[in-house]
Amino acid sequence: MNCLEPILKLENVSKTYMMGEMPVPALKGINFEVYDKDFVAVLGPSGSGKTTLLNIMAILDRPTEGTVYVNGLNVSELSDEELAELRLKKFGFVFQTFQLVSWLTALKNVEVPLIVAEVTAEERERKARKLLSLVGLAERTNHRPLQLSGGEQQRVAIARALINNPDLILADEPTGNVDSRTGMEIISLLERLNSKRGVAIIIVTHNITIASKARRTVYLKDGAIVKEEVKA
Repeated sequence: MNCLEPILKLENVSKTYMMGEMPVPALKGINFEVYDKDFVAVLGPSGSGKTTLLNIMAILDRPTEGTVYVNGLNVSELSDEELAELRLKKFGFVFQTFQLVSWLTALKNVEVPLIVAEVTAEERERKARKLLSLVGLAERTNHRPLQLSGGEQQRVAIARALINNPDLILADEPTGNVDSRTGMEIISLLERLNSKRGVAIIIVTHNITIASKARRTVYLKDGAIVKEEVKA
């Protein structure tokens, strides 16, 4: 049993949407914890509730029932401004569609979270260059997204996710828009970041091969966790 406080904890979390007057349950009684240096895959088919779960874990959405804690803080007690600050400081995000700003260079894309955090231009550039080098893109700093391959764009996105030294990276189908070989390279990069830098990672995916790279796999079906496996 882990005696440390979890970075993220979901306690009896349920989410129900209303379709007209009909309630549609998306999540049912989810209990889930993520600790420092964890590497977790949430695996499930389309319609299993993965996106809803990701949005709640990222404190982008609120549960209908249950409680979400980030470093012991009950997020339901926080204002929208406090939630935004918590996301900025604690989480990094990697999306299936990269979510890069098309008119910005790779360097400037990586800097974006630090602009929001009001970090000086000199410090932003120093950190961004260091992270682009870390993900193997030191020679691509001045390239814009359309001048980069899908795999390179995702590496820029990973560098951006790391820029605020987050406790946790949430990756939503991070290999979904690249070929299988590039996808495995992306997962290998995330594995290295987890083992070398110690950042906790949650990958949400429908891909069994990708999920198998995680040390812990949570299986989601019809909005409920049906199984959990931990590698020895």
